[in-house]
Parts: sequence; C-alpha cells; structure tokens
Amino acid sequence: MDSGTLLLAATPLGDVRDASARLIEALGSADVVAAEDTRRVRALASALDVVPTGKVVSYYEGVETARAPMLLDALREGRTVLLVTDAGMPSVSDPGYRLVTACVAEQLPVTCLPGPSAVTTALAVSGLPSDRFCFEGFPPRKQGERRRWFGRLAAEERTCVFFEAPHRLADALADAAEVLGGERRAAVCRELTKTYEEIRRGGLAELAAWAADGVRGEITVVLGGAEPEVADPADLVEQVEQRAAEGVRLKDAVAEVAELAGVRKKELYDAVLAARR
Repeated sequence: MDSGTLLLAATPLGDVRDASARLIEALGSADVVAAEDTRRVRALASALDVVPTGKVVSYYEGVETARAPMLLDALREGRTVLLVTDAGMPSVSDPGYRLVTACVAEQLPVTCLPGPSAVTTALAVSGLPSDRFCFEGFPPRKQGERRRWFGRLAAEERTCVFFEAPHRLADALADAAEVLGGERRAAVCRELTKTYEEIRRGGLAELAAWAADGVRGEITVVLGGAEPEVADPADLVEQVEQRAAEGVRLKDAVAEVAELAGVRKKELYDAVLAARR
C-alpha cells in the first residue's frame, strides 16, 4: 500500500479571500484535517463554502506529541492528512515541525500548499531591505533574557522579523531601543490583512512610545539590520605585514586583507606604507 501525504497548508491571516484554491480543495477532500483550533477551521471552511468530509482533529502545541502517532498511522495507511494552523504557515512558530520531522524520518511524503505568511507579508510592507532577512520567532518573556536576545542582534546586518504578544510589545520595543539604539529603524505590523490593519514605521524609541498606550491584535515586528562596520585601514596593517612575512607580495597581501575587511586597497596600501616610515 502506498503511503498517504502530509499536506501543510497556509491559511488566511485574516481575510478569507486569501485562501488558495488548493486549500479549499484539500479542506473538502482530506481524510484527516489536523487543526490548531477545530472551531476556527470549521468556521474557515464554512466561510469558504466547503464541508470537510474527513475527520477533524485538534493539533495544537499541548497535544502535538500525543496526537502525532495517530496522524502517522493514518499516513502509513495511505490517507491524506491536512495540517493547518489558526493563521499563516504551519511550523513557523506554530505546530507542525515535530510531525514533519517524524514524516521525514519515516520517508513519508510531505508537501506544502503555499499561501499567506505573516513573516513575508510584514517584510514586504515594512519598507526595510528585504534582499536578506532572518526570522527569530518570539523574544523571551523575561526582561533580562530578552535584552540579551536583542544584544545578539546588535551586529546582525540582515533585516530581522519576529513576533510579539500585544501585551508585551511596549516592553519589548523599549528593551530593543535601549540595547540597539532608539534610532534603529523598525516597523510594527498589526492585524495584517484584517479590517484594522496598521503599519507603524519609525525608530525603536518612537515605536516604543507609541506602543506604551497599549496595542491590540496579532503583531509582527520587522527590525532593520545594523549598519556594517567599516574597518579602519590602520587596524589592518598588522594582518598585511603578517601575510607579507609569509612570502606573499605586498600588493597581493593588501588585496586579500582589503577584500575580506571591505576597505579600499589604496587606503590600506597607503596605511601600510605610512606605518613603515
């Protein structure tokens, strides 16, 4: 018997019209629908005018481990299992990762029905560079751990996306401003695709002051990357001299070190000559 397939399906962030045709089809045909909240998936199906014909079961963080064997059995028996979360893409700070890992270990087919994602949606509307970015999940809840968490992002040059609970947003932004600097650019995206969608852009200090009055809804924060540090050519002279002592021609040594450090070759060459005088 051929095994079934695990379908990871993205669900609308708020506007049901963002549901893909493949999601609608899968909701009506999957043998098992594993949902983070069964009430929400039934409401979504109703809004999409589709009736699930398969068994609908809950699959949230608290029952992931206990529910996985039943879902794996269904897959082994050749059934199709559709996995959805309340909004967005499963396994991205939502249930799904453990089940996917178990399927991969058993070489059971896994595929994805792509669609809405708060991460890429917020990144797109943030106005911050999107050519390189990272996703960091949720900051720690305790202030000390959270400040250390932001500290590790101090030198991160990529744009960073993270989630935060609305009642912790003001404190998180205040800590970020203190650790990273109040002028560091960011965008707070609230209630993406929903009726009261709001995008706030500015420096961290400005955003922290805005959030201090209280914020509601689903929150995604986009944090601008750190400005790359420009090395002082004088600080690189020793590296050039070390390469020269190893037998590398001076011009070649300068070129190697300059490329790695991101400085102009002429400026580094002049610094080496000045140090030799």
